[in-house]
Amino acid sequence: MELGLHYWTYSTPAAPERIASTLTQTARIAEQAGFAEFTAMDHYFQMEHRGTADEPMLEGYTTLGYVAAVTERMRLSLLVTGVMYRYPGLLAKIVTTLDVLSGGRAQLGIGASWYEREQRALGVPVVSMSERFERLEETLQICLQMWSPDNGPYKGTHYQLAETLCVPAPLSKPRPPILIGGGGEKKTLLLVARYADACNLFASSPEDVSRKLDVLRAHCDAEGRDYDAIRKTAVYIGESPLDNADQVVRDAENYRDLGITLLNFMPDGDPSVYTEQLAERLAPRLASI
Repeated sequence: MELGLHYWTYSTPAAPERIASTLTQTARIAEQAGFAEFTAMDHYFQMEHRGTADEPMLEGYTTLGYVAAVTERMRLSLLVTGVMYRYPGLLAKIVTTLDVLSGGRAQLGIGASWYEREQRALGVPVVSMSERFERLEETLQICLQMWSPDNGPYKGTHYQLAETLCVPAPLSKPRPPILIGGGGEKKTLLLVARYADACNLFASSPEDVSRKLDVLRAHCDAEGRDYDAIRKTAVYIGESPLDNADQVVRDAENYRDLGITLLNFMPDGDPSVYTEQLAERLAPRLASI
């Protein structure tokens, strides 16, 4: 079982001048402990079910570029890019830039976006859910074309590109992996089957994850896709990892048996302290699963 650290809060320590040093320390602790992946959120306001909108929040790809400079091994990704926040051609260039500067460690984590308050506040177009998914599929097609030898035009319903030139090409071969986040059974998991190298689910229970993976398998069968070629990851949202390590290990074993190969953990409190304790108490046990 691989471990991922999902860096979702910049509120502790409270002093803004300590954000950078805490981020650096946390990322280095995670890497030294063997974490495979470091992810950040693609939000501009804190999520209201996790805090208040006016809590500190940093732009995601700038944050990953900073983390790339202070680490050497971990895969770097947003969990996940909101499709409405960047034009697709520019998004492909942004992820390519991260991949080149990190030595081939970038992943495109992407989803349909949902946080309307920050979108309305910052002037991001708010469209229907069905249109967001249409834009998500076109964005995936554009990124794949940008990362291919085809430099020609792209003509979609929502996006039209006269050229899809991307130089330099990503260092990742054959391209940066694509992860689609979310468990929507009709649209999200269909897009995973159609385009993605990995999926990310919420590990709410083994029963729920099992059902989602059954749906994904059915979509793969319908699309002629090899289900086993898709890496399955999940955000752990069960017992507090630092309070009940034995339960977390049991849960991880159950998720492993379902095919989950990476669990993301979300720091609580000071991220560097949390990550250090997670590395000491849980990382060796989970790595052996």
